[in-house]
Amino acid sequence: MSQQRANRPKGPAGEQYHIGLKPKDVARRILLVGDPARAAAIAKRFDSIRPGFPKTHREFVTFTGIWKGLDVTVMATGMGPDNTEIAVVELLRCVETPDIIRVGTCGALRADMKPGDLVITTGAVRLENTTAAFVEPGFPAVANHEVVLALSSAAASCGHRHHVGLTATAPGFYGWQGRDHEVLKGRFSELPKQLADQGVLNLEMEASSLLVLAHLLGCRAGAVCAVFANRATDVFLEAGQRAKAESHAIDVGLGALQFLARMDKERGKAPRWVIAPSP
Repeated sequence: MSQQRANRPKGPAGEQYHIGLKPKDVARRILLVGDPARAAAIAKRFDSIRPGFPKTHREFVTFTGIWKGLDVTVMATGMGPDNTEIAVVELLRCVETPDIIRVGTCGALRADMKPGDLVITTGAVRLENTTAAFVEPGFPAVANHEVVLALSSAAASCGHRHHVGLTATAPGFYGWQGRDHEVLKGRFSELPKQLADQGVLNLEMEASSLLVLAHLLGCRAGAVCAVFANRATDVFLEAGQRAKAESHAIDVGLGALQFLARMDKERGKAPRWVIAPSP
């Protein structure tokens, strides 16, 4: 038996060490979610699920199947930019240049944004330090322009109220998002207001990690998040309302995959910067 490399460990059958997947397990169009229950909710919409799925390893839960003619993989990564890093790196060892869309939840930072709205990310403020291991502090976390267009088109097509703009990605839920515990006061209680004053729409925990790594690995990526909380008005959705908002985000994430497929078909062999060659 050959000795494994510490830099690239694998499972006993050659699968990726953390996510437990092999190349044949992963489709080129991928949705990433934090919550395993959300991954299962998306998979319920598939026309069919491949035999042997879901595949579960550690906190990573994966379904691959067919949705309206498209091969789609949905993976629950758990929370945080570090889990996202592991998922993206190991997924990109299984499939070349996939499209990856985060379907998540967030807190809105402006008082005029309603809980239940959606936010489509154009770029993300890197409050996390996971990506600092790969790029300089000032490196931008930017969503792919075609994914932003696909997400916006899907949201408009579905009729779901949405906002398009900047996101901030924090490495935690409490201290790094300015939430004070009853007996534990954080350092950044003014952070939500400061970000809002800078024109940032929402605060979440994964987007910048995905966007930076996707850029470095040469694949298209973006994010749509359902607003579960409004930090300016201090309102949090009830359970039934959260389910509806989550369903709307799933509508848009899946719909965007269709729009991307249409873009690619119309483009043919033309460069990715155009939809179709000039006549």
